[in-house]
Amino acid sequence: MKIGTNSLNRKPCGPPFAVAPDKAMHALIYKICTAAHWEAAQATGHLAATGIDATDGYMHFSAASQVQETAKRHFCGQPGLVLLTVATQPLGRALTWEPSRGGALFPHLYGPLPVAAVQSAMPLPLDAHGVPRIPALDDGVHR
Repeated sequence: MKIGTNSLNRKPCGPPFAVAPDKAMHALIYKICTAAHWEAAQATGHLAATGIDATDGYMHFSAASQVQETAKRHFCGQPGLVLLTVATQPLGRALTWEPSRGGALFPHLYGPLPVAAVQSAMPLPLDAHGVPRIPALDDGVHR
């Protein structure tokens, strides 16, 4: 793989597996998906990329501080969602942090998500405006 391209050679990115120092210690990341997608993952042992994840060639995740805005921007009005809490350590080098919305670094997984890395799955009810209600989250940052 050439530096400056992702594993699918689709779009520029930083050096392979580049991680900002403040992101290197995030032990937890989050994924919003449908309950049906999560149920299928439990049957197969991994969550496969669908929709925008499949189009982009990697799975989109959020840090704790990013989940609320992700829910508002991308999941408004969608019932039947769950929030997966994912341990980063089992993902190894397939997990990268790359610039996205507003230049902020977001976690991207190049490959399927192993169900074994998921620590919890929580239903996300919608608020009166159709936005998924995100509970208080822990980023698992080691301080």
